[in-house]
Amino acid sequence: MLEQVKSVSIDKITQTDANCNVSDLLAVEEPLEIRIGYGPESHREQKSLSVTMRTPGYDHELALGFLYTEGVITSFDNVEGIRHCQDLGKEETGNVVRVELRPEVLLDFNKLQRHFYTTSSCGVCGKSSLESISKVCEPIQSELETPPKIICQALELLNISQTTFKHTGGIHATGLFNAKGDLIILREDVGRHNALDKVLGAAIMKGMIPLKDYFILVSGRASFELVQKAVMAGVPLLAAVGAPSSLAAQLASELGLTLIGFLKEDRFNIYSRPERVIL
Repeated sequence: MLEQVKSVSIDKITQTDANCNVSDLLAVEEPLEIRIGYGPESHREQKSLSVTMRTPGYDHELALGFLYTEGVITSFDNVEGIRHCQDLGKEETGNVVRVELRPEVLLDFNKLQRHFYTTSSCGVCGKSSLESISKVCEPIQSELETPPKIICQALELLNISQTTFKHTGGIHATGLFNAKGDLIILREDVGRHNALDKVLGAAIMKGMIPLKDYFILVSGRASFELVQKAVMAGVPLLAAVGAPSSLAAQLASELGLTLIGFLKEDRFNIYSRPERVIL
């Protein structure tokens, strides 16, 4: 298994010691290629869908979360198997995952390509992005209600549970919480969208989707792609330590997601659908 933390030698500069050579720990960043096997049993085909920079670990969950939020699969029942490809070069071994879809799963690659929003520089305008997502996402239906105290305590629980962050200080985290504030699933990754995909992939494996009775907390900002992924999974409330973007807030409002930003230990801002926060 590829390592998640790597030790490096650095020069540490301080006012008292101009050049002190010490060891430091960095979060590992490696490419992961996601491939799918599809088609009838008599004629299986393979296609590479995405390459993302991620922290190794929980790669199967990452692949499943990505495929679900991009509309390739609708449940774990669509999946026949998932594995790391081993018959590759040294650098690729462990960095390529193939998801085998069941023969009856039908794919429209032209349609799927229009819904891939894995970067902030994909060139798709805001209006077309919202229209595309609205066509494939159902408005959130949930009776979840939670007080501010539970949401703030979730932040404290997420912080103390981040093991890799404690060693490196350079990694994102996503936590899935129930209405009582219990931490159900936690994943860390250098990519904030990868951390969320890993959480959603784990939930898919457990048959928890849609996540109408849970809320999600992310350690970074709330971008458009994170809101899109949360809505796809039926999450009624998404809270972020950082700020949301304007497009993220607009999408959350239109599709019924309660969006929280600037979450601190004692306060936060609500940008859409405040009725789920019991004051």
